Amino acid sequence: MLKKIDPTKTQAWKNLSGHFQKMKDVHLRDLFAADPRRFETFSVRFQDLLVDYSKNRITRETMGLLFALAEEAGLREAIEAMFQGDRINETENRAVLHVALRNRSGSPIYVDGKDVMPGVNAVLEKMKDFSEKVLSGGWRGYSGERIRDLVNIGIGGSDLGPVMVTECLKPYAREGIAVHFVSNVDGTHLAETLKKLNPETTLFIIASKTFTTQETMTNAFSAREWFLARARDPLRVARHFVAISTNEEKVRAFGIDPENRLVFWDWVGGRYSLWSAIGLSIACYLGFENFAELLQGAHEMDRHFREAPRVQAWVKVAPVAAGEGRQVDDHQARVEGAPELAGAIDGAAKQRYRVHRRRRRGWPGTE
Repeated sequence: MLKKIDPTKTQAWKNLSGHFQKMKDVHLRDLFAADPRRFETFSVRFQDLLVDYSKNRITRETMGLLFALAEEAGLREAIEAMFQGDRINETENRAVLHVALRNRSGSPIYVDGKDVMPGVNAVLEKMKDFSEKVLSGGWRGYSGERIRDLVNIGIGGSDLGPVMVTECLKPYAREGIAVHFVSNVDGTHLAETLKKLNPETTLFIIASKTFTTQETMTNAFSAREWFLARARDPLRVARHFVAISTNEEKVRAFGIDPENRLVFWDWVGGRYSLWSAIGLSIACYLGFENFAELLQGAHEMDRHFREAPRVQAWVKVAPVAAGEGRQVDDHQARVEGAPELAGAIDGAAKQRYRVHRRRRRGWPGTE
């Protein structure tokens, strides 16, 4: 469990509040005029990434106060608690271990005394095998045709992350496979997608942890009906549908071969699930070797987040520094989906924080 610290009651917060009054009317042009090297001072690089925060109304004093708040609020300890598998998701009493999904170091990560990495690596190996079969033509439909189109059916985190990654990394897509995403329960979305496709060369990924999510399963059953209108034999469903779910019984009842079911865990938050089996559509579209590079890059950022010295760890206080002034735009068409995913992550984080604060204050209904 996290320490019972209400950040708004700390001395650092009081100091920041006073500092805000001093800074709120300062103009950015005056800050740049006073410091010709402001960009160099207020930007950081990590490999090919640049974070430029010089256009915020902040000074060296501001950053010092923000880091003081992070220390007083126990951020360093909270980061370690996350990496160690503690149940820091207090709203659901769960660990928060997306970092385990992309842990490429070979080191163990424990939840309740059990190393989760063997399970993570087993799922990754299954994803690798499956995606390579699809891309090589080894996976064939019921008529013997190779798969040409992949349709991912899911909502929320089972849709947003894969949509963003496949769109952003389109230049790395493998030839011969197209990927489509269906999330809207309005039947028009599915119908417009399917009317371009051939049932004999289409493979569906049904992404639902419980296999009972209403929106997802409504679309899944509609897709199965569309498929059987051509295929006719329900036994052929197994060659054209795979599942990402923990509910083997429901998966089997749908007609999917349990061998074509991939699992993920309750410590995988939806907004971060693209690193799990939910990323199967990414692996099939980009090739598993590129998906593995994506995992490696995320792992390197996780290490940076955990280990970097204070001067390089601006990312840890970025949400506080940006406050309500954040804006995420997809100025390039290729990053379509990024604002939606960022908004979902931000919204979930704010909800978790609200519950966390109420618990720290001992408010009823938050036990």
